[in-house]
Amino acid sequence: MNDISTSQKYKNTLKDRFIRYVKIWSESDGKKADDGVFPSTKQQWDFAKVLFKEMKKLGLKNVQLTKKCYVYGNLPGKGELSSAPSILFLAHMDTVDEVTGKNVKPMIAQKPEQFSGDKSDTVITTDGNTLLGADDKAGVSAIMTALEYLIREKKDHCPVEIIFSPDEETGHGMDYVPFELIKSKFAYTVDGGDEGEMETECFNAFSALVTFTGNACHTGDAKKLKMVNAGLLASEFVSALPENMRPETTEKYEGFIAPMSINATIEKSTVTLLLRSFDLKEIEEEKKIVKETAEKICKKTGGKVTVSFRQQYLNMRENLDKNPHVVEKLIAAYKKAGVKIVNKPIRGGTDGSRLTEIGIPCPNIFTGAHNFHSRNEWCSLNQMSKSADIIINLLTE
Repeated sequence: MNDISTSQKYKNTLKDRFIRYVKIWSESDGKKADDGVFPSTKQQWDFAKVLFKEMKKLGLKNVQLTKKCYVYGNLPGKGELSSAPSILFLAHMDTVDEVTGKNVKPMIAQKPEQFSGDKSDTVITTDGNTLLGADDKAGVSAIMTALEYLIREKKDHCPVEIIFSPDEETGHGMDYVPFELIKSKFAYTVDGGDEGEMETECFNAFSALVTFTGNACHTGDAKKLKMVNAGLLASEFVSALPENMRPETTEKYEGFIAPMSINATIEKSTVTLLLRSFDLKEIEEEKKIVKETAEKICKKTGGKVTVSFRQQYLNMRENLDKNPHVVEKLIAAYKKAGVKIVNKPIRGGTDGSRLTEIGIPCPNIFTGAHNFHSRNEWCSLNQMSKSADIIINLLTE
């Protein structure tokens, strides 16, 4: 078993690196991303520049910060593993925009009640006013510390490539990935949660944009001039969606329809939604529900509506099943690290979902992060360290 998880030197390195990273504001913007702005925010460049400098200082080769804000680097193999197949690791730099990730104040905290791990563990959280940003700075930290371990300890390892991506949280993380640089035939994202989680399947994901057009007039003459309030149409539409298909009423393999934002005036309103299911046939049913519900609202109250859908990513399960060696190698790395495997579907997606879809098989590894996308987010140092162990095992076997 690798000693990064028990070596105080590297554990402190991992902790200090993670705390430093989460203080860097790198929030993305879903609306701007959907409008074609990439990267969607300037602050993602700040984190990218930090990683670019650190990767060069650490000794990685061909380190690049692309025009689209991807950070790439590679490390040639060493020793007996020099000629082994190259492995690509990915994590994302951005944090979600649903809760602010600005002015993060990381704290060493009491264990959350739901924490059942080692009581001597170090848990890192925030002061409750922001995200922590462990999604996915825990993954970035685990990758960087694993690389530092291999280099500083002069360990034999296979060739490795690294990509840190922007805008994963907006669903656009692979839109401009520098494929021309990638030599690896398989990859692993480090973007999961609790220790032991090994994710080889995920949602099929689509977004929906529903646009209502009303009839605006002076409110004093609304009855006479037959006002149609597009904002009210949007509200009625969201309320009419099936309650049993809301994210908050679903779990495990159940899909959902999630209203994410409403922008409204009397004349025009838009509703953005996420459609999720492990089954593509169910996605088609969800599309039908969205379209028919919107049209029914307009038929009843007037106004016009248009509905458009956009594919975001597909379930990775099918393509991973065609490449069993990628998962088998990961299983062996978990076992060597002494980690009990927990197979569970991702009720979401990763950059690996998109990579797998286009032919680079890419399962997902846990990071020790918990309570994603909330002010209650926290991260286990022991679990993040185990994640680094698994990366090391993948590269040294």
